[in-house]
Amino acid sequence: MKRIATALVLVLGPLALTAAEPAADTAWVDASRQLALQLGGQLKAELTRSIAEGGPIAAINVCYLRAPEIAAQLSKASGARVGRTALRVRNPSNAPDDLERSVLEQFSVDLGAGPIDRPLEAVFEIRRGDAVERRYMRAIPTDGLCLTCHGTTLEPALAAAIARDYPADQATGFELGQLRGAFSVVWPPASLSPDP
Repeated sequence: MKRIATALVLVLGPLALTAAEPAADTAWVDASRQLALQLGGQLKAELTRSIAEGGPIAAINVCYLRAPEIAAQLSKASGARVGRTALRVRNPSNAPDDLERSVLEQFSVDLGAGPIDRPLEAVFEIRRGDAVERRYMRAIPTDGLCLTCHGTTLEPALAAAIARDYPADQATGFELGQLRGAFSVVWPPASLSPDP
């Protein structure tokens, strides 16, 4: 097991950095934020179009087929691993790792505490020996579009299709504003530059 020498954890959202903390290189954070926004924007556009053209059942294929394709395209173009995760997943391949689970649990608490005026994000730089692993997460609050397939009441034909395609589905019963999941961006470990 690798020993974590130092971990720098920045949570962006309700918590803010203090002035005493060192300024971090944020170019990778900005790139991560853009990747999360691209995945979310493309997925939402395709879901909206699919539901308009074929109804809610057509949206199942968008999440099943297109979401991983979009994430793979963004991953290939950026060099980062881009995806989605949640505490209650529909697709088991989107299950969170331990760090993602902890962040998702905190996001859930934060969203449950009341309205938040900006997106919930978490940023991590984890130093392991002479390398640093950089990770970014952005909360996905449940909105009206999400409720179509993830809400407390589903159309019977939609519920049957979800049960058929996802027999271990855990991703229904959500209410507006609850944490649906998060976008996750993980960059390959980078070598640390020696101090001058």
